[in-house]
Amino acid sequence: GTSFISGVFGMAGGMILMGVLLAFMPVASAMVLHGVVQMTSNGWRALLWRRNTDYKIFFRYMVGMLLACAVFTFVGFLPDRALVLIGLGVIPFLFVITPEKFVPQADRPFGAEISGFLNTALQFVAGVSGPLLDIFFVRSYMDRRAVVATKAACQTITHFAKLIYFLNIGRLVGGFELDVWVMAMAVIMAIAGTSISKIVLDRLTDTQFRRWTRWIVMSVGFVYLGQGAFTYLH
Repeated sequence: GTSFISGVFGMAGGMILMGVLLAFMPVASAMVLHGVVQMTSNGWRALLWRRNTDYKIFFRYMVGMLLACAVFTFVGFLPDRALVLIGLGVIPFLFVITPEKFVPQADRPFGAEISGFLNTALQFVAGVSGPLLDIFFVRSYMDRRAVVATKAACQTITHFAKLIYFLNIGRLVGGFELDVWVMAMAVIMAIAGTSISKIVLDRLTDTQFRRWTRWIVMSVGFVYLGQGAFTYLH
């Protein structure tokens, strides 16, 4: 279901999935399983829309991503559950309150590199960065298919980096518990949900695409802010 949502709107599905996983497992395990699902979902989506992907932006994005990976690997940061929930709640509001004119677009100089660094850093803190990534595309000259395809490619490599990072963190702190069959089922379902979503995305207009995306992520953000505040208070 969350892969279907991500496949249609390019975001939101990962936010919902992260919150669900945190309710059942430790942070490190949730980050790993989330990384597997989202890497598969985004990777399959990137494959389906590969002809629409802007690979120049993708490779520039990787430069910023690798820099963020180096910083977090040096620090060895592991967030707690409350911080992840609050991070999930704050992310959608970054999409709304950040003035578009102050955000370098992904197709402009240094836009993709800055996006790669900030989105990877947020992935390591909250496990999700889709709404923030979208800010770097809102004023670009790309249509909805190019946006979804390029974002999918960027998210795939970022989730892979997150997967490797938290596999290592989980090994160090002893907080990693996942069965292989669970990960295998997650991969299959992610591919199924993403494949179905292509039919819906083809029928959406660019206006519908942007309007529904904003409402969905804002609603999810309110829920997670409440959960994160409740967790800290208790």
